[in-house]
Amino acid sequence: MTSGKLPIALTIAGSDSGGGAGIQADLKTFHAFGVFGTSALTAITAQNTLGVRAIHPIPLEVVRAQIDAVAEDLRPGGAKTGMLATAPLVGTVAGAIREHGIGNYVMDPVMVATSGDRLLDVDAQEALVTELLPLATLVTPNLHEAEILTGHPVSTIQEMRHAARKLVEMGAGAALVKGGHLLEGEAVDLLWDGTRERVWRRTRLDTPHTHGTGCTLSAAAAAALARGLPLPEAVELAVDFVTRAIRTAPGLGQGHGPINHFAGTRYLPGLGHT
Repeated sequence: MTSGKLPIALTIAGSDSGGGAGIQADLKTFHAFGVFGTSALTAITAQNTLGVRAIHPIPLEVVRAQIDAVAEDLRPGGAKTGMLATAPLVGTVAGAIREHGIGNYVMDPVMVATSGDRLLDVDAQEALVTELLPLATLVTPNLHEAEILTGHPVSTIQEMRHAARKLVEMGAGAALVKGGHLLEGEAVDLLWDGTRERVWRRTRLDTPHTHGTGCTLSAAAAAALARGLPLPEAVELAVDFVTRAIRTAPGLGQGHGPINHFAGTRYLPGLGHT
């Protein structure tokens, strides 16, 4: 990050018309971390807290043009990807990240929405592994996504540990396996950076208002990296932010409601309860 300049982060993801996830959640999170947010839209979805009603993909050339426009003028110090529905889209995004040399890249392997709606084609799973994973500074799968990416069951802390190591062996710089639905009954996030393991444990919050947690966590990590923080501290800030955002969720909607992006960070006091 250049001294005296506002840090910039880029999100490459889909739009959530309900405002709780996707591009909308990412930009809110960047703002909460005091980072200027830029975006490349991959899809437009019609959705609310009850589910996804329609998905309209953005043409590949337009996705690439958005990334090019940002990278050539508003050079991001951190970036993240979210919803990348198809294998050709994964390839397009991977090519842009590689050719522009975009660093501090956080890969959120979005596969299924909180509502259960599938957001990734089956043939795109392999493309995520072969094309995007090797570019990632950090990959942030939940238990189900970690199972799909590694091909092994992930339902215990020990299996999370094995999955994180496997993802790093597969090419990721580091892996944060999110255990919000562990059978053990507590929420656990496990980070492996190739040399050291870090684990965050907390009491699981019994709430339906968790829409956008994965988007928010990856965006928070990308924003913290864009600010120049080392990876372990960036992840700790992201986990802390999401935990408080869930705890203070505003209770909107009739289904899986959004979390509270006003929860604040250590950088900014925020506008909501801490």
